[in-house]
Amino acid sequence: MGMTMTQKILAAHAGLEKVEKGQLIEADLDLVLGNDITSPVAIKEMEKMKVDGVFDKDKIALVPDHFVPNKDIKSAEHCKCVREFAYRNEITNYFEVGEMGIEHALLPEKGLTVAGDVIIGADSHTCTYGALGAFSTGVGSTDMAAGMATGKAWFKVPGAIKFNLIGKPSEWVSGKDIILHIIGMIGVDGALYKSMEFVGEGIANLTMDDRFTIANMAIEAGGKNGIFPVDETAIAYMKEHSKKNYTVYEADEDAVYDEEYTIDLNSLRPTVAFPHLPENTKTVDEITEDIEIQQVVIGSCTNGRLDDLRIAAKVLAGRHVAKGMRCIVIPATQAIYLQAMEEGLLKTFIEAGAVVSTPTCGPCLGGYMGILAEGERCVSTTNRNFVGRMGHVKSEIYLASPAVAAASAVTGKITCPCRL
Repeated sequence: MGMTMTQKILAAHAGLEKVEKGQLIEADLDLVLGNDITSPVAIKEMEKMKVDGVFDKDKIALVPDHFVPNKDIKSAEHCKCVREFAYRNEITNYFEVGEMGIEHALLPEKGLTVAGDVIIGADSHTCTYGALGAFSTGVGSTDMAAGMATGKAWFKVPGAIKFNLIGKPSEWVSGKDIILHIIGMIGVDGALYKSMEFVGEGIANLTMDDRFTIANMAIEAGGKNGIFPVDETAIAYMKEHSKKNYTVYEADEDAVYDEEYTIDLNSLRPTVAFPHLPENTKTVDEITEDIEIQQVVIGSCTNGRLDDLRIAAKVLAGRHVAKGMRCIVIPATQAIYLQAMEEGLLKTFIEAGAVVSTPTCGPCLGGYMGILAEGERCVSTTNRNFVGRMGHVKSEIYLASPAVAAASAVTGKITCPCRL
């Protein structure tokens, strides 16, 4: 009985020839990640351990991004705690305001995540890096503390679901639509503690930004991680962004999967997740009523990358957001922000009546930069639409791609760009 791609990576990092589903292992870590919300808790736990520093100052990344620039005294104190810990331990990859970004967009951009790595982060969307063929998963702050101290973590080896992607997406269909389709199909617990392993000839038709989006939302299906094979597109991305050595792992021919699905990308349509779960999906063709909205957010660790901004600008070019509409655009990193400026995308957004924010998670978690009041509705390119996620418990969030979000900003109601 063979191993899946994830199982091979975990076996190698545990120093074992073979691992099986359900087995408990201790694995070496290539990177430990924390942000301004989760790191202070981990730092306090490390202090209780009375350890002498971190296991490797080059293998820890601290990225203040949730409330940065600080929105209040409490967030400022959190960031101060992280900053002082980083300086005290000479953490190489600490990213201050001006060089920071949303963590899950910033780390691949900085070349810190590559194929074959084992990565943990005290943030559930750490699964993003599976787009590059890494095993990456979210953990609690206590596990982050143990990882920073020892360079190791315990795992229960997950089973796997194989998603065979075939065909080519049509215009306006992106990685966001693909993962929303999958979550709508299997449910928010359909991949509970399983590795979502994506294979098939259709992957060649997906950009790296599409893959990051899909892997990012594996957790929304309950997945332990999401992972893609390492093809020419992934290798080209790593060569452009990283100087780290990478290792390519491939699933065995006789690897065992708990379930297998085939997704025909040709047949997918732009998809929207209705409140209050990511599994409540409808295609734009299935939305028959007018759903008026008050706000649009284009950004986050899911959809704040350059391709996302380009698509949104393509829709907004020569148009204007609806009267009374709030459209907030958040580039995911400083580099993306700068490139968007050089390409004229920011000019397009501002001329269309949108506002552009510094990189931050901000509204995604109901933090700041776009909180919803009672009764308000928002179309957002973020990853979660739980009750009260972006503000008032009686507000509503509709998850969508940047294309649908931008088109909806123009009309003031949920709209497919194909209908503008």
